[in-house]
Amino acid sequence: MRGLTKIIIAGVVVGAGIFAWNHWHSGASGDKSKNKGGPVPIGVATVKTGDIDVYLNGLGNVTPRTTVIIHSQITGPLIKVLFKEGQLVKTGDLLAEIDPRPYQALLEQAEGFKTRDEALLKEARIDLQRYQTLYKQDSIAKQQLDVQGSLVKQYEGAVLNDQGQIDSAKTQLSYTKFSSPVIGRVGLRQVDPGNIVQPSDANGIVVVTELQPITTIFTIPEDNIPVVMTHIQNGDKLICEVWDRDNKHKLTTGVLIAIDNQVDPTTGTVKFRAEFANKDNKLFPSQFVNVRLRLDTKKDVVLMPTSAIQRGTQGTFVYLVKDKEVAVQPVELGTSEGESVEVVKGLQVGDSVVVDGGDSLRDGSSIEIASVDGASTQPAPTDKDKDKDQSHHKHKKQSDSN
Repeated sequence: MRGLTKIIIAGVVVGAGIFAWNHWHSGASGDKSKNKGGPVPIGVATVKTGDIDVYLNGLGNVTPRTTVIIHSQITGPLIKVLFKEGQLVKTGDLLAEIDPRPYQALLEQAEGFKTRDEALLKEARIDLQRYQTLYKQDSIAKQQLDVQGSLVKQYEGAVLNDQGQIDSAKTQLSYTKFSSPVIGRVGLRQVDPGNIVQPSDANGIVVVTELQPITTIFTIPEDNIPVVMTHIQNGDKLICEVWDRDNKHKLTTGVLIAIDNQVDPTTGTVKFRAEFANKDNKLFPSQFVNVRLRLDTKKDVVLMPTSAIQRGTQGTFVYLVKDKEVAVQPVELGTSEGESVEVVKGLQVGDSVVVDGGDSLRDGSSIEIASVDGASTQPAPTDKDKDKDQSHHKHKKQSDSN
């Protein structure tokens, strides 16, 4: 019985070994045949010459040139609000009004005092002329003449004081109306009509922000200051481009107008200010943006698409197309801009490099060019091919239904 058990166990072990060997052999054969697959379809691009811009990139925030908080300079009840929240306003547009009656009364009172004092001054001057005549006739004492002259001076001073009171009252009365000092957009209303407003109100009545033109403050590493200052001292007009948060869409273009006078020691950067016309209002106050400062333009350099760049242990390289194969070609790169990069060393104008399908390639891999510079190399289907394809699908559909 034990001998029979041993024979059965030995048979099972041998069978399992044969099955495993056959499975491994078939898998190895499959992998080998897979490695012997056809050429890899790829997309290629031609190395060309062209111009490329040199940029400095920075992070910034949109900052209005002028932001005005409309504060009241007098105390009184707010009786009118003449703007709509978010409205665009011009310089001088009336925004709100305080009850002007108390200040109108003060003005009228000051004007009344002036009228009274002007009448007294006129009378004193007439008396002075009389006293001067009498003094010449030796009819009055010199002291009486001097007293009358002093009285005239007092009334002249009173009239000047009254005029000051009138000017002050007019100024106070003008403060009852609030006008926009800039062209811009008003924000949300901070006070409703009927409330008492006063100079101590921290939030004011409303905020007006200038939008056209508008500026952006952005930072650049301090190592780039010398090259920027060289352009500024030469009087060059440096162009700035504003891109969105994702750095995918250009919003507008402007010019550099100012540089800060010191480096921020905590970040090692310096602040720049660029100005933009903002006619389409794409820039909004406090908006986060990416800024590109154009320093120079390189003319007639060797360019290739950035999608051709490959990186490995040997450094930066591209797959160079040679007949029906590719070869690894080390390259030295320079300035990059958008989808193009400058090739300093390693390629010549007219070379073809792989821009699509490079993940499946190795040095010496066989290839099949599917597109050149974005255009497919496959012939467009003719009407006959389309009819044949439609017929094939029709017969296949009938076969499936049967």
